[in-house]
Amino acid sequence: MAAKRRDTPSKGDQREQAILDAAETLLEREHTEPMTVESIAKGAGLSRGSLYFYFGSKQEVLAALVARTVARLQMDEQSTDLDSPVRDVVRKAVENTARAWREHGTVMRAAVDFSAEVPEIARLWHGTIANNTEAMARVLVAAGLSDEDGPAGAAAIANALCWMTERNFYHASAQPSGLDRMTETMVEIWCRVLPGA
Repeated sequence: MAAKRRDTPSKGDQREQAILDAAETLLEREHTEPMTVESIAKGAGLSRGSLYFYFGSKQEVLAALVARTVARLQMDEQSTDLDSPVRDVVRKAVENTARAWREHGTVMRAAVDFSAEVPEIARLWHGTIANNTEAMARVLVAAGLSDEDGPAGAAAIANALCWMTERNFYHASAQPSGLDRMTETMVEIWCRVLPGA
């Protein structure tokens, strides 16, 4: 007899998501209320002891929150549809990244800030940049850039541009309308490396 598939999240899953939601809310007001295990638990409607059933520390909560957020940033074959005009693919990729920064900038800035002291956050963040670099390198090769393994190759250029995009969106996301203008600037920079630009 096949196991019955569960369509709704378990209570444990819901509590874990509540903990992550509470941590994200606390990050948004970190300047007025420091985030502690106690404040995260309280925000999730749990006792401190109950939180430890799911996460061993504040750093583990932050790493899980970053993992949930960067899952939305990972580019796949669909997000780099090479049947579309390359400029459209580039624009869509930059706009999707900007949307993630707009919706979860606090978490993403925390990922950058905490990656030096929390190895799991560094692994998640750098892994996401590496994934997106690989996806965008395929786009640049499809546009006609060299696939050579060197500083002028598509992989090296995509890597530099992905990190440039990350750094610029990091700063722009802290300002109310900063992302709109920066999105257009980053689209322009990405498109200028395309052959014939």
